[in-house]
Amino acid sequence: MSPHQSIAQSLGIAQHQVEATRTLLAEGGTVPFIARYRKERTGSLDEVAIAAIRDELKRLDDLEKRRRAILTSLEERDLLNAGLKQDVTAAGTLSALEDVYLPFRPKRRTRAEIARERGLEPLATILSHQAAHTRPEQEGARYLAPREGVASVQDALAGARDILAEWVSESAPTREDLRRLLRQRGVVSSKLVKGKEEEGAKFRDYFEWQEPIGRVPSHRLLAVFRGEREGVLQVRLRPPEVDALRLIEQRFVKGSSPSSEHVRTACADGYKRLLAPAMETEARTQAREQADDEAIRVFAANVRQILMAPPLPSSVLAIDPGLRTGCKAVCLDRTGMLLTHTVLYTAGSEKAREEAHRVVLELHSQRQFEAIGIGNGTGGREAQTFMRSIGLPESLPIVMVNESGASIYSASQTARDEFPDLDLTVRGAISIGRRLIDPLAELVKMDPKSIGVGQYQHDVDQKKLKTALEDVVTSCVNRVGVDVNTAGRELLGYVSGVGPQLAESIVAYRTAHGPFSCRSGLKDVPRLGAKAFELAAGFLRIAEAVNPLDHSAVHPERYDVVRKMAKDLGVDMRTLVAEAAIRQRVDLGRYTTDDIGLPTLQDIMGELAQPGRDPRRAFEATAFSAEIKTVDDVKPDMVLAGEVTNVTRFGAFVDIGVHQDGLVHISEIADRFVSDPSEELRVGQTVRVVVLSVERDRNRIALSIRRAPRGDP
Repeated sequence: MSPHQSIAQSLGIAQHQVEATRTLLAEGGTVPFIARYRKERTGSLDEVAIAAIRDELKRLDDLEKRRRAILTSLEERDLLNAGLKQDVTAAGTLSALEDVYLPFRPKRRTRAEIARERGLEPLATILSHQAAHTRPEQEGARYLAPREGVASVQDALAGARDILAEWVSESAPTREDLRRLLRQRGVVSSKLVKGKEEEGAKFRDYFEWQEPIGRVPSHRLLAVFRGEREGVLQVRLRPPEVDALRLIEQRFVKGSSPSSEHVRTACADGYKRLLAPAMETEARTQAREQADDEAIRVFAANVRQILMAPPLPSSVLAIDPGLRTGCKAVCLDRTGMLLTHTVLYTAGSEKAREEAHRVVLELHSQRQFEAIGIGNGTGGREAQTFMRSIGLPESLPIVMVNESGASIYSASQTARDEFPDLDLTVRGAISIGRRLIDPLAELVKMDPKSIGVGQYQHDVDQKKLKTALEDVVTSCVNRVGVDVNTAGRELLGYVSGVGPQLAESIVAYRTAHGPFSCRSGLKDVPRLGAKAFELAAGFLRIAEAVNPLDHSAVHPERYDVVRKMAKDLGVDMRTLVAEAAIRQRVDLGRYTTDDIGLPTLQDIMGELAQPGRDPRRAFEATAFSAEIKTVDDVKPDMVLAGEVTNVTRFGAFVDIGVHQDGLVHISEIADRFVSDPSEELRVGQTVRVVVLSVERDRNRIALSIRRAPRGDP
């Protein structure tokens, strides 16, 4: 089976789709560009499928590099023959390839190698035949060599068994048998390291624990691996030993001759000393990879939901809350530009509170801010209560904003470049406000891992995590589109075909020459060539452009077909965009060509109906209970409104307004069976919950959605 066939089969798509995608990727196409603007060539594959093809092609490329390295190594050592070359060439997976290479891999000086040096390999061969007439002791006596370390028959037979044990451990069919057994009956187990009870209290669920490898969820596997790394747990991944030995003996032991007993002993030694540790290492790697992939999938899905959270395009009073040091407050206009900043002591003396009262009302009179955003950190609920008590219009939304990572951003080079003369805390307040105005534009400035929705995010493969999160950020940015005249370099850098350096060039050109009036003006930006323009143009928006298509997702390469539609209907472009009745007269079949099919034409008509439409949902603020401010206020059986902050494989965390998220276990999400919480809940969703229990000493709150009264939260 060819690589393209293999990928097509694994993804359930046609081979020609894989081939077309590979060609487009090789031509420099990005995942968003290919998914959006090359549907005819890929058969309308989405971003998920295109990214999967990209990753699988990378895996196959890595496999071929390893294959070439092995062939070179074998050839250099004069070990390569036609049969071995065929086996290396035929290996379809990395594990199969390494199994073929294992007997020929350069090794340290093993017990088997020492036995070979002593001339005992012929004896091992004789024993392996297990002939009924063979007398092991008599054969062993022929290999005595005291000067070589073979002083007795038992020494000779022991050395021969060492060689047999290595043969057993290097048998590719045997290793495959054990992999199958591990998948079917393997068990992950953990136990407490003696004396670590107090230090490892957080791992107490795993002090004496085991679970089938095939059924252990990713979060539990990552938890026990973390416990092992911290020296609290001992972890094993093994199949039942009796079953493993039976499988091995079925391959190597023939009958019950005296030689067979030596082979049986070698099988047990080969398994316990060589095979079991090697297969456990491999099983750990595979189990870890699967757990990583699942954790990364969950993390990426949560990050996507946060980045795609609805914007509130309003002027904002943003507050980074504080008790003793006061609240840092900033006024931002609708674009997020800083207008003014101050400090409010909302939890201080009566005099300080009166002054804060006066300042806020004065700011509202002067700046007419349309919303208030308050960070959800310490002092946030107190600040919210204060703002509701000072006579501001009741219609003014007061929103709690997730401030995870704001402190990291405020100390970053990006923040210093934006606001070199401002204090860290003021930068943090600006970030909180901008997260309310446009979460996507603000959150792209920081490492997605700082957003705080990960599941063991620091334990998983960091390279894989980085790739997955970059894919998510890139996907979100290009799905929403970017205003080229207002976007910062961080946001522009995620646009298809742009990247950090071109983003700098775009911002510099815009600063020097003023706003872009049309998409074609991007071609004047230094180093922005034809390919970059092709990849980026459709995702860049120009508000108030003369050509209405410049504010849409219609790619410039398709402007001519829209002009032809307008001309055929006897109207201009703006009329075609503005009048739905006129667009309904368009016969798409007239405009299909070898290059433009119905998928692209349907996308164009969708954009003409709503040019530059923001795909993000409408903004919805969660109204937390005014009486609940700290964990001490939370009691069992309370019914509260909350906002989902993190979705994991075992449930979801919900902010109920007390600076300590509660957990809705997967069993408490719905009355029916739920296999994946992400199918029921999303980050940012407002839910109604009932409090099941509160463990104040452990800062744990257990919640239920399924037991809460029905109705709007």
